[in-house]
Amino acid sequence: MSTAILTGPPAPGSSLDGDLRSLGFHVRWATGAEEARTLLAAVPAGERVALVDSRFVGHRHALRLALTDPRFPAAAVPGALSAQPEARPALVRALAAAPAPAAPAPDHDLTGTVAGALDADGVAVHRPALGTLVAAVPTDAAARHEARAAVDAVDDEAVRLRSAVKAHDGFFTTFFISPYSRYIARWCARRGLTPNQVTTASLLTALIAAGCAATGERGGYIAAGVLLLVSFVLDCTDGQLARYALKYSTMGAWLDATFDRAKEYAFYAGLALGAARNGDDVWTLALAAMVLMTCRHVVDFSFNESNVADSAAAGSTARTSLALSSKLDGVGWTVWARRMIILPIGERWAMIAVLTAATSPRIVFWALIVGCAFAACYTTAGRLLRSVKRRGPRTDRAARALADLADSGPIALAVARITRRLPVPAPVAALLGAALMISVAATAPVGSWATVAAAGGYAVLAGLAVARPLKGALDWFVPPFFRAAEYTTVLLLAARSDVPQAVPAAFGLVAAVAYHHYDTVYRIRGGTGAPPAWLVRVTGGHEGRTLLVAVLAALLTDRGDDFTLALSALAGALALVVLVESIRFWVSSGAPAVHDEGETA
Repeated sequence: MSTAILTGPPAPGSSLDGDLRSLGFHVRWATGAEEARTLLAAVPAGERVALVDSRFVGHRHALRLALTDPRFPAAAVPGALSAQPEARPALVRALAAAPAPAAPAPDHDLTGTVAGALDADGVAVHRPALGTLVAAVPTDAAARHEARAAVDAVDDEAVRLRSAVKAHDGFFTTFFISPYSRYIARWCARRGLTPNQVTTASLLTALIAAGCAATGERGGYIAAGVLLLVSFVLDCTDGQLARYALKYSTMGAWLDATFDRAKEYAFYAGLALGAARNGDDVWTLALAAMVLMTCRHVVDFSFNESNVADSAAAGSTARTSLALSSKLDGVGWTVWARRMIILPIGERWAMIAVLTAATSPRIVFWALIVGCAFAACYTTAGRLLRSVKRRGPRTDRAARALADLADSGPIALAVARITRRLPVPAPVAALLGAALMISVAATAPVGSWATVAAAGGYAVLAGLAVARPLKGALDWFVPPFFRAAEYTTVLLLAARSDVPQAVPAAFGLVAAVAYHHYDTVYRIRGGTGAPPAWLVRVTGGHEGRTLLVAVLAALLTDRGDDFTLALSALAGALALVVLVESIRFWVSSGAPAVHDEGETA
């Protein structure tokens, strides 16, 4: 249990003591800074501690936001602050330096003084936006009466429910899911359910939906569509529960991010299995949809990570490219139109569910491919326009993130060390390498060693692309080019081989590699950096895996099922290594507690 130290004499009629206990705090009283220091010393080092002015008047949810959010080392609202264990030393120093008046001064604000001292000591004190919520420290009866009236005028629970909903969701989620899913989140919170439990329920529901789709029966398709929508409702509910109850966690962010992809790709596999039962082989379309979706996300991730640390560097040049965007955002219908045409996850899952129930898997996949291709072109064109107007290099942090997302293996890194001085633009080298690899894989005879030679050339060009820090305006294209080259090569070699079950095996291989790449993204977002170097070496990097698949195709495509077995074994080995390391990391991670707000796509 956390400890709250109330400073000053209790105010008549105050419910503050009960409010703090309802939030999980063990309450202690202190007359001033000196006694607060004594009580603080008695609190176990691993516990959160709160310092609250006994005159505090405000909403319970305002206290909850300041005192219970696990994402921040310290947080404060007027009259209350909290410190996680890592901020405790600074809190001790701040209390030691706080003035101790001989007699209690009516306008003395100890919590405000300490919060300012924490800021000055280098501790980032989070101050949540309260909106209509009230948090005040009245110094006389009139001010107290006014503050109480302000509290009574605002429904604390209604604000809490509204704030549980993500601010920038898509049209379908905003108008067809969130109006009732927030109440499901509250129901879960009141029964002690955690966001991770809801996330797991969403995954299980989607897996059952995939199983229904795999039956190939019309009734199974209808059940699959309904269950997929139920899964999406739960997917929205887990984030709303995290925001409603402030139950954020490092593992929750990982589960929320990776389970979304697992659900979607499992459903693709279910549809492909169902179609196969009816004599329609759509595995190539399923894999193409997965490749397109993953590459589109890599574009999003690369662009965002390249700009997250240096958005100010773009300066006024970014404003020009964003002028039209700002004008469109000022008109209500254009906001929703723009959010819908990028086919975010809500619209995409609704489309998949409806088409699954009403049509065939082939139509579902073609709709996905066409819709996602249009959305990818739309979003990438806008980002390209912003980037070409950029002036100045990116920061070291952005360059490091892009290098981590590139997933370069031993071959590319060896080439990079040799060619470090060659003035080759990174996106040009990456594009040429991807174009070479894909064009040869698409046109060379199946099993030809020309594909292996192309994979060797691709590895060299990949090394040239990462030979220097990725600080150029368009260098964020490098990871997407690498992903497109690797995934598409696997798709083409499997689809053109005509080896039985080669494409389903390739589907599993791409899924395993894609998991590794998503895991890399969310490690970077959690502030913990990329996966360890040994994992990248063991998995070969993108160029090593591409070369290996090309060699396997050259050796095994004319030997019956050997190519399928090799792809399956490679997929299983990669999945095992990546999953074990990923689970080990996220279970034991020291990353700060977060809850990913999720890509709209």
